[in-house]
Amino acid sequence: MKVPVISRVGDSLTSRRGARLWAGGIVAAILVLFGALSSVQAPARSASSLVGDSDSAKVAQLIDANSNESETTALLVASRGDGNALSDNDRAMIDRQADALGHAANVTAGRTMASEDQQAAMVPLSWNTVSDAADRETLKSIRSWIQDHPSADLQLQVTGPTAFAVDVTNAFAGADFTLLAVTVAIVAVLLILTYRSPVLWLIPLAVVAIADRSASLVANLLGNAFDLHFDSGVLSVLVFGAGTNYALLLISRYRDELHKHADHRQALAKAWASRFEAILTSNLTVVLALLTLGLAVMDDTRGLGIVCAVGLLIAAIFALFLLPPILAMCGRNAFWPLIPRPGQEAKTENFFGRAARSVMNRPGLNLTAMALLLLVLAGALTGTRIGLDQTQQFRTATESSSAMDLLAEHFPAGETQPVTVLAQGAGTGPLRDEFARLENVKRVGEASQLGTTAWQEFSVFPDVDPNSAKAQDLVQQLRDAAARGGDGQVLIGGQSAEQLDSHQMHLRDLYVIAPLIMMICFVMLGWLTRSWRTALALGVVNLLSAAAAVGLGSLVSSVVFEADALDVQVPLLAFVFLVALGVDYTIFLTQRVRQDAQALELHEAVALAASRTGSVITSAGLVLAGVFAALATLPLTVLGQLGLIVGLGVLLDTFVVRTLLLPALFAVLGSAKRPVFGHVSSPAEASAEPTTQKENNINA
Repeated sequence: MKVPVISRVGDSLTSRRGARLWAGGIVAAILVLFGALSSVQAPARSASSLVGDSDSAKVAQLIDANSNESETTALLVASRGDGNALSDNDRAMIDRQADALGHAANVTAGRTMASEDQQAAMVPLSWNTVSDAADRETLKSIRSWIQDHPSADLQLQVTGPTAFAVDVTNAFAGADFTLLAVTVAIVAVLLILTYRSPVLWLIPLAVVAIADRSASLVANLLGNAFDLHFDSGVLSVLVFGAGTNYALLLISRYRDELHKHADHRQALAKAWASRFEAILTSNLTVVLALLTLGLAVMDDTRGLGIVCAVGLLIAAIFALFLLPPILAMCGRNAFWPLIPRPGQEAKTENFFGRAARSVMNRPGLNLTAMALLLLVLAGALTGTRIGLDQTQQFRTATESSSAMDLLAEHFPAGETQPVTVLAQGAGTGPLRDEFARLENVKRVGEASQLGTTAWQEFSVFPDVDPNSAKAQDLVQQLRDAAARGGDGQVLIGGQSAEQLDSHQMHLRDLYVIAPLIMMICFVMLGWLTRSWRTALALGVVNLLSAAAAVGLGSLVSSVVFEADALDVQVPLLAFVFLVALGVDYTIFLTQRVRQDAQALELHEAVALAASRTGSVITSAGLVLAGVFAALATLPLTVLGQLGLIVGLGVLLDTFVVRTLLLPALFAVLGSAKRPVFGHVSSPAEASAEPTTQKENNINA
């Protein structure tokens, strides 16, 4: 009988000579990779939030190209520490400080403007722009001078776009190391608890850590070569989470096989062959889902999707081709002190098998009840607002956000960040009059020619906070009013317009990419089950679970992060990770049910598969939820919300969907007198030993 290719590869990976060759070859490749790419620097974070080809981006480009001087501005905001009104001496001190600051930092300080209640004052600061890096250095010099020259009773802070960019950079200083340390600690603790061995946990952790470093180096290369912007912290979380899941799945089956085989190499080869399809299907599903992010308009989303897809491919390669040779060379003693041996008495059906049997006793009722629970949680999305104010981007207060809040509290809304309007081809008088009649418009400035172009430029000063959702609504009203006019071309820009364009494009990416991800999951589930009916049912469950997780996460996020909305990036990224990673556990369980259903009645196959996969899927779910929870250590609200939602979603998938809902679903599908799975004869199954009724007694 011809030996399947997968079995031959498994034998090669685990044989005495083959394990050494595979491990040595991969280690040599790693050393070459580290040597060649270790000097490649990570690409800089995107310095601009502008959306390409949007009206706000065109306005910024036209103004930059036609201004006589390219200047960067910031605002020096002053207030008393005790909250009292500024005195004449205080205002004189602010003037002196601003003048001295201008000379020391080589910036131009404008006229001091006090608020009507006299509790705050602001001084515009400007300087010639050379580059983004130079602007940030100037901003740091301004803040350093203020810190070195404190004013009695006065609090001086600097805010503005450049100040926000500097605060983001400062917030991430050392954050990637902190995130990596927290992630490693979480994975290590959970692996120790899972394996209850002082040795075994080190093996998968070391392999995944090397995979993470390799993925980071390749991501840096891709980022610089194709101008990709991404968050390396999210990449590490994905590689550690998925890589550990693959290792848990393989080692769990390896431990089961050690109870049957005296030769640990034969047991490992059997385990590798039987798990190869599940790991490959799971990995390709997530990778293809992440690659759809390459269709995103937003640079940060596109870059993150591409490098994370490559990172997960690397994680799967290490788990499938480096971990088995190392395990083969270590032998069964790696499980010490609980070394699995042939002939040991196996434990009876565990909690997960009993839970599956329980829900299958009344599958229709239980399936309906759990589906309603998920629908209720998903219903929370109807009241979820998308889009954070600029000052809500940080989980903890920063100088730029505190100063902006102070301005919003004491100065007329919109005066510091007006909406910029460029018009050509028609007179601006009727347009300005039309804008002035709109709600939430305080006043409209005079028009002036933009350089030597045909464009006329004027400002619209809103009567609402320029960082609020109402300001974005006003921008849309301005654009609608300009479109109704029909004469000439009108472009609306400025900070509020940039936020609106970013918000709309993130939603566009969600509406375009989400259906593609669901289609990929359906195709992969169809390939696994060979049944479109089963694949469709599993896909609907996966979608409902993801929606429930986002709904639940939005409720918890409003309490944990004190934010009344989700960041515009969160819905799409959370959907991608929840659907693509959540389907992993569906694939792991479904593959085992399909294997056992070839020799057992469906109810017995589901109960047996639930028992066999319960512990490992629970461990994998806790690991994945834990590493995503580590994102909460980072200072940006978007990452905290993403980590919270995905972590809760993984737990929901692990303890509700996989443990209770899927067994009930399989029972309902099986009661229709139609096969749940199509005919299949995969190499992995051909190499696996036949399942018998006696295997109802399993190792928990």
